Amino acid sequence: MGGALEVLLPMLFQKRLRSVALFVSANFCFALAFGQPTDRLNKVISQMEAGLPALGVLSFDYSLTNARALSSSKLDFVIIDMEHSPFDVERLREFLLGMTNKRRIMEKQSLQPDVVPFVRIPKTGREDFLSQVKQVLDVGVFGVMFPSVENADETRLAIRSMRYPQGFNSKDMEPAGLRGRNPSNAVWYWGVPEYHARADTWPLDDQGELLGIIQIETPKGVANASEIASVPGVGAIFIGPSDLSTAMGFSSPREPEVEEAIQKVLSACVSSKVPCAITTNARDVEKRLEQGFRMVTVGVDYGLPASATEVLRLGRGYNN
Repeated sequence: MGGALEVLLPMLFQKRLRSVALFVSANFCFALAFGQPTDRLNKVISQMEAGLPALGVLSFDYSLTNARALSSSKLDFVIIDMEHSPFDVERLREFLLGMTNKRRIMEKQSLQPDVVPFVRIPKTGREDFLSQVKQVLDVGVFGVMFPSVENADETRLAIRSMRYPQGFNSKDMEPAGLRGRNPSNAVWYWGVPEYHARADTWPLDDQGELLGIIQIETPKGVANASEIASVPGVGAIFIGPSDLSTAMGFSSPREPEVEEAIQKVLSACVSSKVPCAITTNARDVEKRLEQGFRMVTVGVDYGLPASATEVLRLGRGYNN
């Protein structure tokens, strides 16, 4: 993947969002002026707070070569898929090490990764998934995607699994945290001494650096979209059109009924002021951004083919 990605992507980003350029420039100047990291480590949360879209890919390739290529790409995030790939925490640890771009850290004088790593875990809504969340967070990822969430109870459990129990005087005690405390690798990977204070779910904690991504992929999830979006601590709701269309009995996500379900989830997100995410391609990325989607994937990392780079070009050229 490395050679093609390194050659193609710089050519595809001459037309950038002016607001994105100003935002990045401001953070860079701040770092140069004060010689310290920017306040926010999770770049995707920064973009959400600034009203900017975030573009990324799903990654199924755990190789160090792929990690290196992704770290220097023009992507905003990568979702490391451990639902459809082996759940191997040691490989994940190596992958995150490969994404550590020391040259960029020196250039920016900031510990904020250019490409933010998230993980999609295999299971949701069952007690045995709590250990999966704990392990990937302890390695150092900045958020977790929970597949096929169908109701508010499953959503609440997902958010609880990401949070440490809060102190007595905390203003955001609920949903009560279930995460055990042993984040030595995450502290090292983030590079900050105050990991425990910053490792909370945004926007429940406005200084939190963790993004809880709730995935809706079934008709039941669509029906309960409003109550799912209302659970405190939900950072984004991600619609999976392919699985959703299959669950609805269709062979294609382009069926009108599937689009109607997608719009219902989007409407629930907008009403609850929760960022909505979806997969895109060159045909619909601009439309999805215009509709109000804040976080989109532009493909998978199988060499980031021409179709995916075209989606990136279109997404970066979108002017919101």
